[in-house]
Amino acid sequence: MMLLAATSLAVLAQPAQAREQWTKAEANRWGSAQPWQVGSNYTPATAINQLEMWQADSFDPLTIDKELGWAERLHMTTMRVFLHNMLWEQDAAGFKQRINAFLTIAAKHHIKPVFVLFDSCWDPDPKLGPQRPPIPGVHNSGWVQSPGATRLADPSQYPKLEAYVKDIVGSFAKDDRILAWDVWNEPNNPGDGLYPETPGKTKLVAGLLDQVFTWAEQQDPTQPLTSGVWIGDHWDQATTLDPVERTQLSRSDIMTFHDYSWPETFVKRARQMLSFGRPVICTEFMARGAGSTFDGSLPIGKKLGIGMINWGFVDGRTQTRLPWDSWKKPYVYEEPTVWFHEVLRADGTPYRKAETDLIKRLATAPKGVVPPAPLP
Repeated sequence: MMLLAATSLAVLAQPAQAREQWTKAEANRWGSAQPWQVGSNYTPATAINQLEMWQADSFDPLTIDKELGWAERLHMTTMRVFLHNMLWEQDAAGFKQRINAFLTIAAKHHIKPVFVLFDSCWDPDPKLGPQRPPIPGVHNSGWVQSPGATRLADPSQYPKLEAYVKDIVGSFAKDDRILAWDVWNEPNNPGDGLYPETPGKTKLVAGLLDQVFTWAEQQDPTQPLTSGVWIGDHWDQATTLDPVERTQLSRSDIMTFHDYSWPETFVKRARQMLSFGRPVICTEFMARGAGSTFDGSLPIGKKLGIGMINWGFVDGRTQTRLPWDSWKKPYVYEEPTVWFHEVLRADGTPYRKAETDLIKRLATAPKGVVPPAPLP
């Protein structure tokens, strides 16, 4: 606790010299210097959630090195990786050491991660320490929200959140091993009734999200800041946006969005995001059973110059090969007919070789060039 208090005071005492949101010209200069981004949302197969991934007792650099090696062979360039404020509260120095270790492994494999600071999805009551085992047959049964319901509902906790953002972003603000900071994942996600939610959650998040952007900007990062829109399909029409979406779209240096729909919807949403005149990355896609596939969406992203990060890389403790409906009917005695997420099986072999061949073919083609698909 003494270390946390000292770190918090040191971070909050730093002069607040926030850089402004990047201009479109600055954002596009950054974008033109990047390869086409392709990768996955990443949790090692040995971790059920972001806490288990990063805590000292369960941090698994050997598995991370092995799995990012598989990603390198697919010519992936990025991974989207979730952090958590409670990890910083628990052991700020150790957490940053493990982030640095992860970045060293990722750089070895020519991968630049997108780090996510906060997340409004799944369990609103995160707890440090050993995580519960996966619920048999259930998709993402152990994932936890950040900052969690208790801290979100208590403004007296916000100085800790501020210190977390400033220390993590500030410590790596000039680190060219990082691609970008996603400051909040699906901030206006209500939770779909699977867990009890914080009363007034969306209003609380709307008030906090703008502050999170400011705290991150105050560290003058050389990497872009963003938060991705995910629901609805009129993001280019200001009158239809809720307060969270307005903040996401008005404060992001680069534009990000999620899409788990058929290709026709993906194209529509992609063009709306491109209308803002900034680089665009789709930071979540690919849910085979919902109509979002590598075959359908990845070539469109390549053609439009949109970075593409699918959900899930290696089948493991998150169990996201199982569909969303497994929360209502667990797949305990039989596997789904089609895997929902994930690129690789636990042993590193492709779930579907045609998909990994497509990823490699598009990743190695020049920007904007979509090579023809070979016959099966």
